[in-house]
Amino acid sequence: MFSAKKRLDNAYNNAKVVEFDDDSKFILFSDCHRGDNSFADDFSNNRNIYYHALKHYFDEGFQYCEIGDGDELWENLSFKSILDAHKNVYMLLKNFHKGNRLHMIWGNHDMVYRNPDYVKKHLSTYFDAKTGKDEELFNDITYHEGIILKHCSTNQEIFLTHGHQADWWNYLFWKWSRFMVRVLWKPLNVMGIADPTSPAKNYTELIKVERKTKNWITDNNNLVTVVGHTHRPRFPEPGDIAFFNDGSCVHPRSITGIEIENGEISLIKWSIATKDDGTLQIIKDVLEGPRALISYKTSS
Repeated sequence: MFSAKKRLDNAYNNAKVVEFDDDSKFILFSDCHRGDNSFADDFSNNRNIYYHALKHYFDEGFQYCEIGDGDELWENLSFKSILDAHKNVYMLLKNFHKGNRLHMIWGNHDMVYRNPDYVKKHLSTYFDAKTGKDEELFNDITYHEGIILKHCSTNQEIFLTHGHQADWWNYLFWKWSRFMVRVLWKPLNVMGIADPTSPAKNYTELIKVERKTKNWITDNNNLVTVVGHTHRPRFPEPGDIAFFNDGSCVHPRSITGIEIENGEISLIKWSIATKDDGTLQIIKDVLEGPRALISYKTSS
């Protein structure tokens, strides 16, 4: 798996298939980077926005697809510290899971989740101080490298994967990157010095990753593909290369994601806005779309 093409091929060929129709509803978020609520936890700034948005989608019957880097397991040694910091979020995710509405993909920052034994050991249960015993969390959950949403009627496929397959350093040498982040970049991050190996913070790397992903999409009959990883939202017009990116949940003061509903796809943003009376509210804006998914379908 030394080329981006082979790594993306592998993710696609081994992807979990989820069938859907025009009545199905999905919300796609990635790059939450949920941390331990310390100075380095970028998610903590947006956690109220994220929780409000996710609660909305749960109440409205959406399925949730998390496209990698949900948990920040480079900066943090254990999942427990993250769970303790953002308990309400995980209890909500647990409800999605119990309703068979949770689809999880691992990225480079939570690549440990590709090991089923690790997932079973750390995510199946948690210790509840109130009851004094282990309680169920994500029992029997499976993380995937890719997910294919396949339309029941049109057979159109939407391929979801984190996107670090096109980033050889963060795919093949993720353990080294994790080590560097923990010992070097986490403390330097406080001083405003960004990790140069991250495509989210290095424009040259970002362009390379996007180009490789677009080449793969073109080679695969312009397959609609949704990734994260670079944190840069992308929403193509029908007829262009079908390369989508849902952005991230660690933008300054906002989170972005992709909705699929009524056979249409949209790029959305949730943020905090000020009312005329000075009170704050969380609002959703549609940045791009909605566009009919079928308008991106090409003949085989």
